[in-house]
Amino acid sequence: MFKDLFSLKGRVALVTGGSRGIGKMIAAGFLAQGAAKVYITARKAGPAEDTAKELTAAYDGECIALPIDMSTVEGCNKLAAEIIRLEPKLDILVNNAGAAWGAPFDEFPEAGWDKVMNLNVKSLFFLTKALAKPLRAAATKERPAKVINIASIDGIFVNPLETYSYQASKAAVIHLTRRMAAKLIKDNVVVTAIAPGAFESDMNTAARDHGDVVAKAVPAKRIGTPEDMAGIAIYLASRAGDYVVGNTIAVDGGIAYASPGLPVAGE
Repeated sequence: MFKDLFSLKGRVALVTGGSRGIGKMIAAGFLAQGAAKVYITARKAGPAEDTAKELTAAYDGECIALPIDMSTVEGCNKLAAEIIRLEPKLDILVNNAGAAWGAPFDEFPEAGWDKVMNLNVKSLFFLTKALAKPLRAAATKERPAKVINIASIDGIFVNPLETYSYQASKAAVIHLTRRMAAKLIKDNVVVTAIAPGAFESDMNTAARDHGDVVAKAVPAKRIGTPEDMAGIAIYLASRAGDYVVGNTIAVDGGIAYASPGLPVAGE
């Protein structure tokens, strides 16, 4: 009964923003659990192709680079058309591609708002919409297809950094996940989200470059590892996570929910 609970044997996945950071961790995890093919996207062809070669060499499955800029609806449709051309069915979609922008409140530019909201929220929705056909084709009641959105703990609690559009976008992703889940579960497509905390990535340069310092603010006293991120993604993508619908799971060492917070007067 439980033998293949976390197996992804034979499944086909797409991980956007999969050439590095969290996306690469997830792509590697899927291949390690037997995924047949994992497509990864990135704006730049070189890094995507390098990662695809690296992961293909490391695991039995195949990692395939699709260097497409999906920051516009046109780009999302182009990516979806390429996937549909290559695969009649898509078992797993991980919406990981994202952007961040920081600036003081009084100086925050429209460009910093539009870039982040367009990629983090708009593209996530329209890519999923464009890939609904192969997701539905793969989905059955016994083995649903999966959409996993990458949110952030910044959508759950207020990060003191002045990243206004980023924090708003990730809160939007969390609620959009619920709404998409309510619709797509009727087609046996399960939608969930992951809210990462501090993981090494080009977006989280503090965790990447000053992990020891960042770890001091984490209740678990460390930053996240590739195993932590791959583990939650494998859980949600596999049979183990089939009954988790619409939920967002924080993977952050306790920052969002187990932090002691600020001391009150008198303590």
